[in-house]
Amino acid sequence: MPGRQMHWTTDGNAYAAVEQGDLVKTDIRTGRKTVLLGKDKLRRPGSDQPMPVADFDFTPDSTSVLIFTNTARVWRYNTKGDYYLINRASGQARQLGQTAGTGGKRPAQSLMYAKLSPDGRMVGYVSEHNLFVEDVANGKITQLTTDGTRKRINGTFDWVYEEEFGCRDGFRWSPDSKQIAYWQVDATKIRDYLMLNTTDSAYSHVVPVEYPKVGESPSPTRVGIVSVTGGQNAVPPTTWLNIPGDSQQHYLIRMEWLPAGGSVIVQQLNRKQNESKLFICKAGGSSVTPVYTETDKAWIDGKARWSRDDPSGWEWLENGKSFVWVSEKDGWRHLYRITTDGKKETLLTPGGYDIATISHIDEPTNKIYFIASPENTNQRYLYRTSLDGKGKAERVTPAGQSGTHNYIISPNGKFSQHTFTNYQTSPAREWISLPDHKAVNEAESIAARVKPVAKSNISFFTLKTEDGVSLDGWMAKPTDFDSTKKYPIVFYVYGEPAGSTVNDDFSIGQNRLFQGDMAKAGYIYVALDNRGTPNLKGTAWRKSIYRQIGRINIRDQAMGAKKLFSQHAFIDTSRVAVWGWSGGGSTTLHLLFQYPDIYKTGISIAAVGNQLFYDNIYQERYMGIPQENREDFVAGSPITYAKNLRGNLLYIHGTGDDNVHYDNAEVLINELIKHNKQFQVMPYPNRSHGISEGEGTTQHLRTLYTNYLLKNCPPGAR
Repeated sequence: MPGRQMHWTTDGNAYAAVEQGDLVKTDIRTGRKTVLLGKDKLRRPGSDQPMPVADFDFTPDSTSVLIFTNTARVWRYNTKGDYYLINRASGQARQLGQTAGTGGKRPAQSLMYAKLSPDGRMVGYVSEHNLFVEDVANGKITQLTTDGTRKRINGTFDWVYEEEFGCRDGFRWSPDSKQIAYWQVDATKIRDYLMLNTTDSAYSHVVPVEYPKVGESPSPTRVGIVSVTGGQNAVPPTTWLNIPGDSQQHYLIRMEWLPAGGSVIVQQLNRKQNESKLFICKAGGSSVTPVYTETDKAWIDGKARWSRDDPSGWEWLENGKSFVWVSEKDGWRHLYRITTDGKKETLLTPGGYDIATISHIDEPTNKIYFIASPENTNQRYLYRTSLDGKGKAERVTPAGQSGTHNYIISPNGKFSQHTFTNYQTSPAREWISLPDHKAVNEAESIAARVKPVAKSNISFFTLKTEDGVSLDGWMAKPTDFDSTKKYPIVFYVYGEPAGSTVNDDFSIGQNRLFQGDMAKAGYIYVALDNRGTPNLKGTAWRKSIYRQIGRINIRDQAMGAKKLFSQHAFIDTSRVAVWGWSGGGSTTLHLLFQYPDIYKTGISIAAVGNQLFYDNIYQERYMGIPQENREDFVAGSPITYAKNLRGNLLYIHGTGDDNVHYDNAEVLINELIKHNKQFQVMPYPNRSHGISEGEGTTQHLRTLYTNYLLKNCPPGAR
């Protein structure tokens, strides 16, 4: 995704980045910096103002730089804007999409995912749901698709593919630069959810979002191959791949060219997302061959789960003869080596542990680096093992820095940007060499520069509930804690498959919505991870929540709280609060409604009040299809239990939330009104799921949150 990747030099010994307005190359070995493009050349034609750089790429010969600027948000991220090609020697800049061609000039701030062809002669991009290519030398534009509309999307994806599969960039250059493979999403039959903007003009206006709610069939999606040359002033034809299966009952979640070209590999999931198939497809459309199939009783995660929400790329080996595959089929998330014909499979990471992510494939040394933590699933460390399946996983991260580590490894496998944090150490970075994990510059190493901040009030723990379930958690006790007194407790919750709250990082014990320090105010602050959260505890732990969201996770949280109360006499059970956002907002509602004897105050933000109102990919992955098991959706929805509210509820939601729609709030409010339940509600006009837009919004939200907590769950010892 634009702006999120490291820009390495070809040899892997240096990287490029924007520093103080200049585009600079830094040699990792020496620290020497070289200006590649000065700020004096990073200007739009006719402007004296510097050009803000969101992302960049160099042509293969390094003579020109492709700059992404003037960006605008598409759903969650800034992925559209303007692109410029700047000649490094002359400083001459040309804006893409503004010269003559079959597509005409493109509107400003409309280009998405511009990518140089492998030979550097052309740039491909999407504008207004159509694909274009532009000649680097003369600026000639060739339009490759013409049928793009708001609901027929070429080269990118609709809202739900982006949100739930991480799919955003929807086209790929062929290795020989002669063709482009791309997705087309046909959302013409998907109904719009109509948001209402009531504040930006005297008359309200509708903001439509094509959004497939749970139970609605997916948008038909297909993959096409198109030549980038075509005829004179003509749109070249697209060859559509004839992938088996009803396109309205399947998803195409990954697609890449084989390294040698000529064919693409496609991953297809069925609608329930419990069957995955891989197909090798000839570019000419002459054949589509299934090569690998996997099934699961619950669901199969896509690459976005183990690749930081980025499903792009394929983990090729032997120039495409085999690849690395991630699967949970033996009860753990493991790495496999699979031949491209699907006939041979080798387990690379045997044992009772999960991998979290793949960090680097170093084929010359026959090694693969990955993140795991077999001993403590709330931490993360770098491991490596052999690519032939004959080696044993060895930990690369040295002992002495317990916590959470992240690595961005150079293409040559010799260096890495290493990030470390734990609950006592703020995130810190250093450059290291591999495989010895030595700091490149000892004076700038984490060990030399960073000292832990003592947090004696914070502790990690594991408890066993009366159901026999072991839950991990952390507790932040009040400052000047006195075990002979009683303190209020605040639970921070999420509780669904999309995230966890018990991770060994510096945010432990902090509450960004509370104005001030919760420990100094006199609160006990706690988080627990229930079954179904994405911890590295094996498939059975993660998938036990299948068709059970709103039940098994809620009981785990409540029984965990009950166990804590029995263990610690210093917890004041008359002052118990809980809060969460999104899935955590739903969990908060459930706990208040289902266990009113335990939880007395709740602050729920952007919650799914009715599971039947959320999107089809997320809900059907974890809950099934409502036409088959509607009762599970009803039993898992907070609205079902709203009549049981006895405590204090503050409900917060943005009316412009395109993710968890505001209808969730209104049906919940109606149900509470029906049963004469008194509560407080705060709608934020036109704010999205993050409730961040608008002047003063964050400060207002923090003030509202803090005042409500102080009033209804008073702090301090008693």
